[in-house]
Amino acid sequence: MSAAEATVFLLDDEPGMLKALTRLLKSEGFAVEAFTSAKAFLESYRPEAVGCLVLDVAMPELNGLALQERLTQSGALVPIVFLTGHGDIPMSVQAIKAGAVDFLTKPVKDDDLLRAVRAALQRATKQRESISEIVLLRRRYASLTPRESEVMAHVILGHLNKQIAADLGIGEHTIKVHRARMMEKMGVASLADLVRAAVRLASPKG
Repeated sequence: MSAAEATVFLLDDEPGMLKALTRLLKSEGFAVEAFTSAKAFLESYRPEAVGCLVLDVAMPELNGLALQERLTQSGALVPIVFLTGHGDIPMSVQAIKAGAVDFLTKPVKDDDLLRAVRAALQRATKQRESISEIVLLRRRYASLTPRESEVMAHVILGHLNKQIAADLGIGEHTIKVHRARMMEKMGVASLADLVRAAVRLASPKG
């Protein structure tokens, strides 16, 4: 994904800092949306948007770490780069453990910020691709007939057609037909691919 296809959300209560960051990021080809309060950001943020958040820790009303927690609890997948003039090691550790991409101290060097933003957007893109893949897998699985689902459950356990036929009480040739149709619908060409798909389907996070 190119910079033009993603958005860098800026959140800082200092207008001068916000203006400088916006100018820098736009000069590098990034689409930028700037906010001076967490409230304004939350009202505008679209969960389906692909992007990252450059977030000042010392925000009034709702500080950066509290906003990070709220976004995480809501399931919003927006990678965060923290900026702070009041940072300390415990605070940065807390932010990174909670999933932040980076924690930078003001005044931040342009190269450091750009590197962090690119890393955050790369993570955002991978997260969105992963979501798209699991949605497609679920759609494919939902297209299976009940019998094909039964066959799939046996196949991923490594059962042979003969074993499956005996367990389900139907002919081995019929199992072969159901198996071929199931593999085609699931979009996989091998048992290994089918097992990987099943693992992803079973995972709470895909």
